[in-house]
Amino acid sequence: MTIIQTDTASGGSGTSPTRLIGIALGLAVLAAALKLILLKLDVFPFNADEAIVALMARHILAGRIPVFFYGQAYMGSLDAVLVAAAFRMLGESVLAIRTIQTVLYSATVATAVYLAWKIHGRLWLAFAAGLLLAIPTVNTTLYTTVSLGGYGEAILIGNLLMLAAWASWQKPERQAAYLAWGFLAGLGIWAFGLVLVFVVPTALLVACSLRKLTRPAAGSRLLLALAAGAAGLLPLLVWIAANGAHAALLELAGSAIAGASPAGVLPALAYRAGNLLLFGTTVVMGMRPPWSVEWLSPWLLPVVFGFWLAVAAFALRALRRVDSARAGRWMLGGVVLATVLGFVLTPFGADPSGRYFLPLLVPLAVFAGELLDGVRDRWGLAWGVALLAGIGLFHLIATSQVASASPPGFTTQFDAGTRIDHRRDAELVRFLLEQGETRGYTNYWVAYPLAFLSREQAVFVPALPYHADLRYSPRDDRYPPYQQAVATAPRVAYITTGQPLLEERLRAGFGALEVEWREAVVGDYHVFYDFGRPIRPEELNLRPSPLGPIAGE
Repeated sequence: MTIIQTDTASGGSGTSPTRLIGIALGLAVLAAALKLILLKLDVFPFNADEAIVALMARHILAGRIPVFFYGQAYMGSLDAVLVAAAFRMLGESVLAIRTIQTVLYSATVATAVYLAWKIHGRLWLAFAAGLLLAIPTVNTTLYTTVSLGGYGEAILIGNLLMLAAWASWQKPERQAAYLAWGFLAGLGIWAFGLVLVFVVPTALLVACSLRKLTRPAAGSRLLLALAAGAAGLLPLLVWIAANGAHAALLELAGSAIAGASPAGVLPALAYRAGNLLLFGTTVVMGMRPPWSVEWLSPWLLPVVFGFWLAVAAFALRALRRVDSARAGRWMLGGVVLATVLGFVLTPFGADPSGRYFLPLLVPLAVFAGELLDGVRDRWGLAWGVALLAGIGLFHLIATSQVASASPPGFTTQFDAGTRIDHRRDAELVRFLLEQGETRGYTNYWVAYPLAFLSREQAVFVPALPYHADLRYSPRDDRYPPYQQAVATAPRVAYITTGQPLLEERLRAGFGALEVEWREAVVGDYHVFYDFGRPIRPEELNLRPSPLGPIAGE
C-alpha cells in the first residue's frame, strides 16, 4: 500500500498550536472522564500493593521518607510521594490514590498526542493515536487506574524521554534537551526500572544527535546529560552508597520472581516466549483481560485481531521508509524491541500479567495512527474514521463487560482463590476494633489494605500463606515495624480468606495447644480470635501436605 504524505489536511508545519493543544487537552479530559465514571461505579478492588503505596504516603507525611517501595529495591518511592501530596490536598482515601493515577494517565495521553505530531507533523495522525489511548484496552485501564507503585509514572516519563530525545535530534545544539533527557532517565530508573526500555532506545537517538555536533560541543552536552542523570538518580545513588549495589541490581534483574521460570536457560526462554505469544499479544490487543482467558466482545475480535496484525506489518514496512520521521519510527520501534527482549530475557517474563507490556502503549498507538492516516489519505476520511471508531467501540464494550461483572471487576488478582470481596472491609475493621483484636496474622492480600483502612489501628502481618497448597514466601512481609508490633502484642487473632486447608490446620494447631478460641465470618474473611494467650504461627502445624511445597521455602 502506498501512503501519500501531505500536510494539507492535517496541518503539518502549518498546524495551529491552538488546534494541537485543543486536541491534546480534549483527549486527556476524555481519558480522565472515562476513569472517573468507572471509579464512580466502584469496579476496582483495593489491592495490597496499592495499600502499601497508601501506607508509604501516610508515613511520608509523618516525616519518614523511604527510598524504595516497601520490600522491593527496584521500584522507587516517587509514586508514594505523589500520593502523599494528594493526601495532603484531598485527605487520605483510596480515591486520592486513583486521582493521581488518573492525572498521570491524562498527561500520558496528552504528551503522546504531542509526540506523534512532533514526529510526523500530521494532526489527524496525532488525534487517532491519542484517541486509541484515551479509550484504551481493559489492561491499560486497569494498570493506569489502580496503583502498583510506579507504572503510571513509568509510561509518562517514557513519553517525556522520547520527546527530549526527539528534541535533541531536531535541534542538537540545544542544551535543554540533553539536560531534560538526562534528568528524566535518572529519575525514571530510580522510580521504576521498567523505564530502561525507554532509556536505551532514546539514548541511542541522543548519541546520534551528538554526532551532528563538533567534538567539544558534543562533549559538553554529554557531560550535561550525565550530570542531570546523576541528579535524577540521586535517591538511588545515596541508597547504594549506604547499602551497596548488589541488592539493587539483583532486584532490578527480577530476582523477586527468578524461581518462577523453569530451570535451565533454554526452557526458561521458551517459557517466557510462550507467555509473550499466548498471553502477551492477546492482552495487549485488548482481546482478553489480564486476569482471565475469557474473550472480550467476541463478535468484534476478528476486526481487532486483523487491525493489529495490519499495524504490525505496516510498522515493519514503515521502518524502512526514508523521510523526516524515520528516526522517530526507529525510536518507537526500539521501545517495542526493548520491551519484548526485556520480557523474554529476564525473569519478569515468567509473569504473564499485562502490566509489563504498558511501555508498548504509545509506540503501538503512534504506529496505528500512522496506518489510519494512510488509510484516510488513500481511501478517504470515512474509512479512517470507521476503523478508528470500530477499535474504540471494541474497547468501550470490553470495558463495560468487565465493569458489569463486579466483583471481581478490574482486578489485579490472577489467582481466583486470592480474590476478595472488599465491599465488607469497613465491616471487618469495625468488628476487629469492637473485639479489641488489633494485632495478629493474615495473608498478604489482607494485611496491608486492613492496615490502611483502619488507619493502622489493626496491624496484622502477612505470615500466613494464601495459595491453596499453603506455599508461602517471606517476601510477603514487607514492613518490619509491623512485625515488632505484633510480636509484642498480648493478644493476637488470625484472619483467613476462603482457604479450607489452612483453616483446618489452624483449628488442629489450636486444639493441640489446648486453647479456646472463637470464630466469626465477615464477608470473605474468617476470623479466629479471643484466645486465652497469644498464639504464634511457629507454634502451629501450617506445613502443607507431603505432595506440596513447604511453607517458607
